[in-house]
Amino acid sequence: VELVESGGGLVQPGGSLRLSCAGSGITSSIYTMTWYRQAPGKQRELVASVGSGGRINYADSVKGRFTISRDNAKNMVYLQMNILKPDDTAVYYCNLDGWGRSYWGQGTQVTVSS
Repeated sequence: VELVESGGGLVQPGGSLRLSCAGSGITSSIYTMTWYRQAPGKQRELVASVGSGGRINYADSVKGRFTISRDNAKNMVYLQMNILKPDDTAVYYCNLDGWGRSYWGQGTQVTVSS
């Protein structure tokens, strides 16, 4: 399984970005996809997750601003990020957890700054 994130970049506060995570080598839709982020000097934290049954969870800090979605047919997961704040600056990683294993992408940088 390989995961590749894209869509990061520099955006002004209040702006939006849409992150994508493309999966390959996936043969079953029974897995959970999660977006994590890690800011400099901080621990990696969960941002949002979506299970195979569609159950969604968000970190309190992003509720109402971020939306996670997945397309099983395309093996894709997305993170729509709106009303971005400087505190959202981090490297964002997608994670696939399933079949007793966990896989990570290489991460994509999101910088929120004026």
